[in-house]
Amino acid sequence: MGLIGRLGNMAALGQAARDVAGVIAGDETKARELDIQAQGAALGQMGAEFGGTGWFDRALNGLNRLPRPLMVFGTLGLFTYAMVDPVGFSFRMEGLNMVPEALWWILGAIVAFYFGARETHYMRGKNPALRPTTPFADNAALEDWRRGGAPHP
Repeated sequence: MGLIGRLGNMAALGQAARDVAGVIAGDETKARELDIQAQGAALGQMGAEFGGTGWFDRALNGLNRLPRPLMVFGTLGLFTYAMVDPVGFSFRMEGLNMVPEALWWILGAIVAFYFGARETHYMRGKNPALRPTTPFADNAALEDWRRGGAPHP
């Protein structure tokens, strides 16, 4: 067999290796398409959830977004206040020192439960925007199994 014939066999061998690698590693294009579909579904769900709401819903959504920025700006304001008026700042800090320890524990519990519950809500997958709409859409065997179909021979 000549050199040209061997090169033809090498090309076929290269194509076979590419096919095997595609089966093992998966189709990257398909994965990207599924990611784009999931992102589009999440954005659509978010738009349906927050779009077209009444003034009361918009007001409550605004209030729900206030605690973290208020805490950040409040802390920065305290640092600024300490630099501008050190005597007034120390007077107010002495007042905070007189607050009973039990009230500090209650304040800590409120803040911890507020942010902890919120974080837990998102970590447990309660956010509908993060859940896939059809988890077995691209796998007919899993979809059949989920519906309780008979096993294939």
